[in-house]
Amino acid sequence: MLDPAELYRMDEDATTPAGGVLVHHLEGYVDAGRGGQLAVDHLLSTLPASVVATFDVDQLLDYRSRRPRMTFHHDHWADYEEPVLAIYQLRDLADTPFLLLTGPEPDTQWERFSSAVTDLVARLGVQLTVGLSAIPMAVPHTRPSGVTAHATRPELIADHDRWTGTADLPGSAAALLELRLGQAGHDAMGLAVHVPHYLAESDYPHAGRALLDHLAVGAGLVLPTEALTRAAEGVAADVERKVADSEQATKVVRALERRYDEAAAAEERPSLLAEDQPLPTADELGAEIEVFLSEQDHGAG
Repeated sequence: MLDPAELYRMDEDATTPAGGVLVHHLEGYVDAGRGGQLAVDHLLSTLPASVVATFDVDQLLDYRSRRPRMTFHHDHWADYEEPVLAIYQLRDLADTPFLLLTGPEPDTQWERFSSAVTDLVARLGVQLTVGLSAIPMAVPHTRPSGVTAHATRPELIADHDRWTGTADLPGSAAALLELRLGQAGHDAMGLAVHVPHYLAESDYPHAGRALLDHLAVGAGLVLPTEALTRAAEGVAADVERKVADSEQATKVVRALERRYDEAAAAEERPSLLAEDQPLPTADELGAEIEVFLSEQDHGAG
């Protein structure tokens, strides 16, 4: 049996305190409005960060399905955007250390990758792992971004909204990681932000901001969000202008608002951030994700 530890290399200079939180987001699965990626990019660009461990992407990626960019200059190849899958140590605004796993989702060896991360969770003394994701839903951009949660133990998300039904969804390396961590006795949870389906193909900083707000509360971190807030305000103004210029778009948004408000009133379920959030049904969740994935595959072809 192949040793999972052969998939990664620890940085020799890394000094990671035991305990704390590991946040993760992997590129390649559903990320409506790039909500998860925007949140991760924001953390890496605003907080001090250092590499703790790097994964061997040559073993994990299918380059033909996701070809890295290369630069050809006049008469020679000048540069190569090397894929990087790594764990970083960051410090929040209160100087509390936490870890961040990010990079391309493995195309192969999901089980071995999950085992490797589980080994690192134990090795680094991680107490809670939190996955970030963004899913397209039939919700209006004029209402707060709903965030629902899943976890290896119900106590971890007692104050969060969650789905009560069952959905049959395409799998992901991040989902398998959460499952395997729970089976190994580690605490792990995930946060999924709802993104208006009509904005799922463009950057939606509201989603990144919502994920960081809920991550901060759930993990006890003090995280910066100012730049995402400013970006969200700009996107909101642009969307409002476009909706106002289209009678059909206005009708669609107003219909979604009525549905949202009716569902919120009927649910009357408390949210982590003191806002009532209507939840999608399992059928709606599965259908929206299937459509999003098919559109992504079609665009890649």
